[in-house]
Order: sequence, then structure tokens, then C-alpha cells
Amino acid sequence: MNYLWGGMILIGIIYGTVTGHLEEVSEAAIQSSKEAVSLCVVMAGVTALWVGMMRIAEKSGLLEAMEQRMQPVLNFLFPEMPPGNHPSRKSIATNLLANILGLGWAATPAGLKAMEELADLEEERRRKKQRAVPIGAASNEMCDFLILNISSLQLIPVSIIAFRTEYGSVAPTAIVGPAILATAVSTGIAIFYIKIRKYIYRKLFDR
Repeated sequence: MNYLWGGMILIGIIYGTVTGHLEEVSEAAIQSSKEAVSLCVVMAGVTALWVGMMRIAEKSGLLEAMEQRMQPVLNFLFPEMPPGNHPSRKSIATNLLANILGLGWAATPAGLKAMEELADLEEERRRKKQRAVPIGAASNEMCDFLILNISSLQLIPVSIIAFRTEYGSVAPTAIVGPAILATAVSTGIAIFYIKIRKYIYRKLFDR
């Protein structure tokens, strides 16, 4: 990415110099820098608000209650994951809840924690020789969890609403309806793919 963005900037400077528009390029760079700083301040406020609400929900026990309600969903999505109070269940549930609320920043730590716990689970299975897989190989649960995360699972696109508000949209929340529709389609396809992949994999490798 560093090379990509650096190359784009360099091409812009060279093009501006050749065409005699270097002054406009400089002004655009300065203006964009100002907008970037302003946008960072706005997003920091939005992030602080929603992450704070997640923390309040966690301290009040609301988050734990929602996680318990999500257990049937987790059983459907990750049928091979150990039942009960396995640590990965809480991390996955927290990640999914944060994503549903559009809190990608709050979802990232829980997602990383879930991946670590799922990796530990796969290592434990490997030690018990339940699965003959290479050390460090991603488990089915890790792949499925990654697929769900990249399917853009969210109901409230907080970041997009903040962007639209910052840039003067007259109806910044108008994106909510299309976002829910897009999420339903992308996540539905992701879940369908996960189930089909597991079915084919089980048929081929008897797992």
C-alpha cells in the first residue's frame, strides 16, 4: 500500500508539473490534509461514543445477555466449536454484535482475540490427533469466521453516516436502508457458501 499511494502521489506531481498545474496540485494536497484531520476528529468522536456504549453494555451485563441469546446462531454457524462457555464463543459473539452495530473499530480487538482462541482450539485438536493438519493451518472455524467478517455484516453503518454528515449530506441516515439490504445479501451469500463448502469438504474428506 505504501508503494501504491506513494506512486499515485508521485504520478500526480509529475503530471501537474508537465501540464503546468503544479500549483493546483499543491493546493489540493493542502486542502485534502485539512479535510483528513477534520475527518479524523469527527471519527474519533463517533468511535468514542459507540465504543463507550459497548463498554456500558458490557459492564451492565447487557452484552453478556445478548451473547447468550446468540448461542443458537453460533451453534448454526460453527457446529464444530465446543459447546458451553468456550472462550472463543464470547469473543466471536462480541465481534458479531459490534459489526452488526457498525462498530468496526470495536469489533477488531474481539475478532483478533477470537482468532487466537480458535487457533489454540485447533492446536489442541492437533495435539489430540483429532485432525491431521499442518501446524499453523487455519481451521474451519477460522475460515468461516473470516468469511463472515469480510461479508460486511452490519445493520447500522455508523462510519458511513459519519462520513455523510461530515461532507454535508442532507439525509446522512438515508444509507441505512440500502446498507441493511446489502448486508442481508452479502452475509446471506457468505453463510450459504460456508454451508456448501462444509458439505463438499465433508463429502471429500469425510470430516
